[in-house]
Amino acid sequence: MSNTFFYIFPNENFIDLSMYQYGYEQCTPGHSFGPAVRNHYLFHYVISGTGTLMADDSKGETQTYHIKSGQGFLIFPGQITTYFADITIPWEYTWIEFDGLRVKEILALTELSLNSPVYRPRYKDLREQMMNEMLYIVHHPKETPFHLIGHLYLFLDYLTQSMRITGPVQSSKMSDFYIKEAINYIEQNFQNNISIEEIADLCGINRSYFGKIFKKSIGRSPQEFLMNYRMVKAAELLKLTSLSIAEIGSAVGYENQLHFSRAFKTVYGISPREWRVQNK
Repeated sequence: MSNTFFYIFPNENFIDLSMYQYGYEQCTPGHSFGPAVRNHYLFHYVISGTGTLMADDSKGETQTYHIKSGQGFLIFPGQITTYFADITIPWEYTWIEFDGLRVKEILALTELSLNSPVYRPRYKDLREQMMNEMLYIVHHPKETPFHLIGHLYLFLDYLTQSMRITGPVQSSKMSDFYIKEAINYIEQNFQNNISIEEIADLCGINRSYFGKIFKKSIGRSPQEFLMNYRMVKAAELLKLTSLSIAEIGSAVGYENQLHFSRAFKTVYGISPREWRVQNK
């Protein structure tokens, strides 16, 4: 039986979250990969053994990380990395390469970054469930794309939950009800000229308190969430339609094309026109 499994995901039509390749390997002593640059996010989870990751940080300086079983590491798009198995106790790992319009939003719930790429879970049970989801995907390559994407969502849920400082979200506080109401309202009305005051009024609380509980729960302000949600929808339209930039801006709540382009560049780092060229 082979000690390596590797598969290419067959479908690229998923926008919010997609998978590119996934696999498993029991590495030989000293086995290495790199230096290399990835186009998408690539997460490795170390099942057993140890190894070393060398990765460029946000300043382009190479940092070295020693990683053991029960930990993992995330490689970011465009980041130069090299990683190799220990000579004495080589690592065994599973991996998933993924990307999508919602990935930055999901990863914002973790502590993973270019300057902190090592996965150090706080909850063993959730860590193991995350590993099980990764291995499920690896061992079920013939399942439908929708089925595998469903397990990719579960993997990311366990990834974020296992790193939470406060533990898994199990609260049923009134503030959680307000947040759900606010998010539902944004999802149904993002294309309209809505304001944060309007959303707070809908919840029956003042704007200051609403902003405080929203940021504490979601990790970003209501304004940031609304803008990001609109830009996710704009990116979908840029990729899937031939609407003009002005028409897309209007469709996501921006009547002023300049204001829309500025907001889009804030979220994605490039103009809507550039993004469309790169992703068509």
